Amino acid sequence: MGNAADRLTRLVQDENRYDIPHEEVRAAQIEAMNERFQERREAIKLVGHRAKEANLTEVRSFEDMVQLLLPHTAYKSYPESFLVGEKWDRLGKWLDTVATYRVPPQDPATINGIDDWIAKLEQSGHYVSCSSGTTGKSAMLVASRQDMEWCKKEAVAAYSWGSGVKPNKDRQMFGMAPVAKVARNDATGEAYTEALQDPSAERFAYPVPAITVGGLTSMVVLRKAIAEGTAKPEDIARYEQMSAERQKAIDAAVGITAQAVVEARDKKLHVSGLWSGLYAVAKAVRDMGYSAKDFNPDNSIYVGGGLKRAKLPDDYREFVYETFNIQPERNYQNYSMQEMHTGMPRCQKGGRYHLPAWLVPLVLNKDGTALLPITKGEYEGRAAFFDLSLDGRWGGVISGDKISIDFSPCACGARGPSIRDNVVRYADLEGDDKIGCAGTVDAYVRGVA
Repeated sequence: MGNAADRLTRLVQDENRYDIPHEEVRAAQIEAMNERFQERREAIKLVGHRAKEANLTEVRSFEDMVQLLLPHTAYKSYPESFLVGEKWDRLGKWLDTVATYRVPPQDPATINGIDDWIAKLEQSGHYVSCSSGTTGKSAMLVASRQDMEWCKKEAVAAYSWGSGVKPNKDRQMFGMAPVAKVARNDATGEAYTEALQDPSAERFAYPVPAITVGGLTSMVVLRKAIAEGTAKPEDIARYEQMSAERQKAIDAAVGITAQAVVEARDKKLHVSGLWSGLYAVAKAVRDMGYSAKDFNPDNSIYVGGGLKRAKLPDDYREFVYETFNIQPERNYQNYSMQEMHTGMPRCQKGGRYHLPAWLVPLVLNKDGTALLPITKGEYEGRAAFFDLSLDGRWGGVISGDKISIDFSPCACGARGPSIRDNVVRYADLEGDDKIGCAGTVDAYVRGVA
């Protein structure tokens, strides 16, 4: 690993990691990105392809790195026929184009579905996480054992900075929504439990089974088949039965969770989940006659993801906060994405998401083809980053997000770059999203796989 990159990532436990002005760390970031490039240009096939296209052998500037970034769609570039046809050998070959470490070949005849494929990959040190795929094909993101250990450290450190909660193992943890069972979620969940959960009590187990990658991808595949008119009646019937059973379990879980959280109301609680689940439990708690006055004022909350198309009242946030007695300083918010392993916690005073020194912001034009010049004050552009902590895949990604970034000090006093809490997807703004290099990247990956 490179010296410059290591110096920056070692700041993960430094209280001042969000307080380093961009101009002070700029040269070190360029040096560190070049180190990562030299280490992985031959290891990650897609990065090598991008480098040859750009005729680059060295990263000397942020502009150079822009030419080596991968669009977030690169992790969805596998042919869907590989999933539908259970061609695990072909899917592994595709994954190998975006992985740092060689993905071992596997015999499809020995694999019983995608969850089994992923479990066998973990045995060789390849941890695959998937996005939800709620609007289309799931992204598949490979990581290493080193990445899993990093996620544990970084998640707790960011949470503590953003919420002001010290990891003193003195809370009762309540998850209030089903989670996707993927490697990254498992790692961070383990870390939060170790850091926050009171060992004299058990962490509350949300009474609905986690969603596996196989469950996620089967839903995506079936939705596509239904849209194309190729779905078999028995497949639709089986899916509808499974959905009905799962919804019944979720409905029952609301009451079970509300009862458990009321019984623990005098303890310091940490509640988490999606807004839809949090709101449903909060409403059940209110219906039982309890509210903020009955709960510990030191409670904390972490909400992952947005509404996910849930229809909630306009005051859903305030309703949840007021139910569980969540004070503003204990409301942890974090801007991140599946393609990275570093988050950006939101400060309390400025209400902005803060970047640590090892996460390099590369704000691009709408097409994702050119770096916007760093200016004084806040400006808008397409979010792209290089996460120097990533080991199992490339750290540079072009996202689908439109952000407003500022390189001057925040109202909270932190002097590093920060992002306004108004992040929006280009696809939601315009109904579609085109990244300039996506077509050539997809063509290369498909050709290799």
